[in-house]
Amino acid sequence: AICLVTPRQTSSHWSEQRDSKEKEKKKKMKEKEKEKEKQKEKEKEKEEEEEEKRKKKKEKEKEKEKEKEKKEKKVKKEEEGEEEGRRRKKKKVKKEEEGEEGGGEEEEKEEEEEKEEKGEEEEEEEEEEKEEEEEEEGEQEQEEQEEEQQEKEQQVKEQQEEEEEEEQEEQEQQEEQQE
Repeated sequence: AICLVTPRQTSSHWSEQRDSKEKEKKKKMKEKEKEKEKQKEKEKEKEEEEEEKRKKKKEKEKEKEKEKEKKEKKVKKEEEGEEEGRRRKKKKVKKEEEGEEGGGEEEEKEEEEEKEEKGEEEEEEEEEEKEEEEEEEGEQEQEEQEEEQQEKEQQVKEQQEEEEEEEQEEQEQQEEQQE
């Protein structure tokens, strides 16, 4: 028996085939788009991580610099202190050699003045150190806040992306059902 296919049947058969091919094409395109988006996201995350690393490196270098400066200041202070001690000794020896009358009183006066100066210097240094510490604490707090903010933003972003994906999937399902 020979089966005859009417032209109408044939054309509808071809159009169905064509439609299913179109559907496949669309699906593949959508998948490719999704892949591209994911790739972009990954790259962005990588860049953000790199940025964080660079920031931390910079901070460490800053800390090292500060430590170096502190050490240098300390060494300088110690050297100045030694110099001061030598100068005083010389004065004392000189006065003793000259056998100055009333030299003791003068020496006491000088010592008092030096003590006062030293006290003022120490106070200033303490103030400086305090200020530096406060500054460092402030910077650290700011950094922590920035990091928290970034994390929050990232979470919000991820949530939005998930929601968008879900919506898209729902839409696709609806489209398929309609077709």
